[in-house]
Amino acid sequence: MSQIFTDANFQKEVLESDQLTVVDFNADWCGPCRSLSPVIDALSKDYEGKVNIGKVNVDQNPVLSAEYGIRSIPAVLFIKGGKVVDRQLGAVPKTVLDQKIQLHLS
Repeated sequence: MSQIFTDANFQKEVLESDQLTVVDFNADWCGPCRSLSPVIDALSKDYEGKVNIGKVNVDQNPVLSAEYGIRSIPAVLFIKGGKVVDRQLGAVPKTVLDQKIQLHLS
């Protein structure tokens, strides 16, 4: 199961992590977000111990959403060394996110 990132734990869990972190910005009311959720959970299992993978509810964490310029969801950010190295907008197949993870792991 993927982690839950919040305004309160984002600094420690994401920005200070020494691993690549994949962050899914979503909301409960968003249909495409609901379709992407199982993909994020599956990637979390696939990369357990290698990649930090989690979700941010934009309604409950407005500071993060504003800070990262999230205007459309789902939005998946790839963060490494405290910096956004890639992003993916919209619901996409698992293979698309998997390829981006592989690219940034090397």
